[in-house]
Amino acid sequence: MEILITNDDGIYAEGIYVLADALKKFGNITVVAPDTQCSAVGHAITITDPLRVVTAKRNGSFFGYAASGTPADCVKLGIKAIMKKRPDLVVSGINLGGNQAYNILYSGTVSGATEGALLGIPSLAVSLDTFVTPDFRPAAAFAVKLAGMMKNKKLPPGSLLNVNIPHLPDGRIKGVRVTTQSKTCFNDWFDKRTDPHGQTYYWMTGDYKPEDTDKRSDLNALRAGYISVTPIQFDLTDYAFLGELENWGL
Repeated sequence: MEILITNDDGIYAEGIYVLADALKKFGNITVVAPDTQCSAVGHAITITDPLRVVTAKRNGSFFGYAASGTPADCVKLGIKAIMKKRPDLVVSGINLGGNQAYNILYSGTVSGATEGALLGIPSLAVSLDTFVTPDFRPAAAFAVKLAGMMKNKKLPPGSLLNVNIPHLPDGRIKGVRVTTQSKTCFNDWFDKRTDPHGQTYYWMTGDYKPEDTDKRSDLNALRAGYISVTPIQFDLTDYAFLGELENWGL
């Protein structure tokens, strides 16, 4: 398999290094990732500035291509300008922090995989549900397993898999659940602070609201200690409302 790997934490993040090391045993990998941190950029693309690409090394050896763009930019670049062969699979991650519920709308990690799906390539996003002392190895091992299955299984056009791994030792992960996207919103707030020059600034923080009545949701699966695999797509049409809107007499 020809595999394109990207992320939103930047090409020098630990998660993408562990992911690439695991997947290189499975196929030919090409890493194209942002040269800086791009978390929560969503599906932004760069259209008013040039994209600059340099080679990146890890441990003294060539690792991949660092681009001055977003995860979606990186996937476009990888497929249309850098790779000699069209990839069989796009993998985005491993993200530091979960990407579930409405968070996927903001996620650069998910958007990297979404761009692959929009270009007709089987794609998955992989995230580890922690920001503290991460161990990416269980997530990488599951990504390899899923990549092997996707070699022989087909996804519907425009669909991708959003994978979240609970931050537990490998032996304590209870299993895998096929899940829905939770409708739980992020309960965020702004911490008001003052910088050394006396200027006010705000830093957003928060957490997911505790309630979630959907037992099949990605959020509840993670809270119960299961790997969450959610099939998602980005046709945002509200089909249930179409008929009523047509009756408005617009």
